[in-house]
Amino acid sequence: MAWVTLVLAGLFEIGWAVGLKYTEGFTRLWPSVATVVSMIVSLALLGAALRTLPLGTAYAVWTGIGTVGSAILGMALFGEAASVARLVCIGLIVAGIVGLKLTASH
Repeated sequence: MAWVTLVLAGLFEIGWAVGLKYTEGFTRLWPSVATVVSMIVSLALLGAALRTLPLGTAYAVWTGIGTVGSAILGMALFGEAASVARLVCIGLIVAGIVGLKLTASH
C-alpha cells in the first residue's frame, strides 16, 4: 500500500509542477489554489509513504515520477522539445525508478 501511496504522491507532484506554469507567478486565483492543494496532498502522501518506505528510495521515486511526468506534459502541453536525446534521458529516469522499486527493502 505504501507504494501506491507513493505513486499517488508523485502524480500530485506532477500536478503542482505543471500547475505552477498555469498560475503565472501565482497571479491567477484558481490555478494557484489548485496548485497549492496539489502541493499539500503530494507532501502528505509522501509523508504517509515514508512511514514504511526507506527515505532515499521514496524521495527518489517521488521526484522521479514528478520529473518524468512534468517533462512529458511540458512536451505535450507547452510545446517543449521532444528530441530523441531528451526521450532517452526520460527513459533512464524511468529505469532508475523501476530499479529502486525492485531493490527496495520494503
